[in-house]
Amino acid sequence: MSAARTKRIVLAAGGTGGHMFPAQALAAELLQRGYRPVLITDKRGGGFGPELSDQVETYRIAAAGFAGGDIMAKVKSLLSLGIGYLQARRLLKRLQPEAVVGFGGYAALPTVMAAAHRHLRVILHEQNAVLGRTNRLLASKADIVATSFPEVRGLREADRDKAVLTGNPVRGQIAALGRKPYAVANAHGHLRLLVTGGSQGARVFNDLVPRAVALLPEPLRRRLMISQQVRGTDLEAVRQAYQGTHVQVELQSFFEDLPDRLKSAHLVICRSGASTVTELSTAGRPAILVPYPFAADDHQTANAQAFAKGGGGWVMPQSTLTPEALAERLNEVLSDTATLTGAANAARAFGQPDSAARLADLVTGVHRTNGDEKGHGHANGNRNGKEAAA
Repeated sequence: MSAARTKRIVLAAGGTGGHMFPAQALAAELLQRGYRPVLITDKRGGGFGPELSDQVETYRIAAAGFAGGDIMAKVKSLLSLGIGYLQARRLLKRLQPEAVVGFGGYAALPTVMAAAHRHLRVILHEQNAVLGRTNRLLASKADIVATSFPEVRGLREADRDKAVLTGNPVRGQIAALGRKPYAVANAHGHLRLLVTGGSQGARVFNDLVPRAVALLPEPLRRRLMISQQVRGTDLEAVRQAYQGTHVQVELQSFFEDLPDRLKSAHLVICRSGASTVTELSTAGRPAILVPYPFAADDHQTANAQAFAKGGGGWVMPQSTLTPEALAERLNEVLSDTATLTGAANAARAFGQPDSAARLADLVTGVHRTNGDEKGHGHANGNRNGKEAAA
């Protein structure tokens, strides 16, 4: 058995796919390098699915969100987090990991806090352009804060020297798209538009997109092929809204083959969660981004603005978005092949296609600089050279 194979790396993640997908991608990379990734998640966590379930030890501990709710709800949440902390502390004592990687969200909080108190090496990964609440709380206890965007708001000045840009690791299916060229639309061929709302859903698109499409010039409408994810119970209503537009439309509440649809899309209309923006940049697909207005700390707006600043798309805030404004933007973008292609190239340039490898380098103590690899300052042993306390 190799020396690396005996080394465990604990991944603390749970909740939405935005936290779990990068953890899963890192686990796959670590397995390839001969390490033993271990997932510690909350009791509602689904794990990494069938692809990695036989290869990754998974443990579930107590955890709960503490934002919002009345005083009794907060007390219950704190008690749950306290129990999770004790469970995580016992697990870490038994597992003796080389490092603990936290991916944000309340499910990661007990494990990362316990790791810091045991003087283990701690790496935080932030998926958004605004540091999440859990990572803000834990940043002072971390050795490294791995970021997905060149600029991240919410990081204290004292912790800025810990920040290292790695990008946001994505699943293998999405990473493979980045190795395929953008399918440039010809002047008279089909234009494929993908409309998706992500995990938060986007019922606003159910009404807005069909009305905007109806306002487009008829020659452009006849070229359109639309795949739209329809959340809620509005499937038939949206189907009716497209009648008479001369547009080829496929509507589903969930696309099992989303990577394939993203591969063939010329333009995407979507929210701007971390996973969505990462997948767009990895695949090199231009997008009209409508940030979810109620996201914590308005992080979706920050994500969208960063992507648009890089030239990969256009931000249209929901509060001011009308069918007329969306139709104008669609007409402008879809009528100009050079605009679409330029945005696709910019989206791809914005991404970090080797983000899983970059993050794994940090976690295992290898740091890349200008293509070279060197040992990272925290590579070996526990943090600050201290032995783990019981």
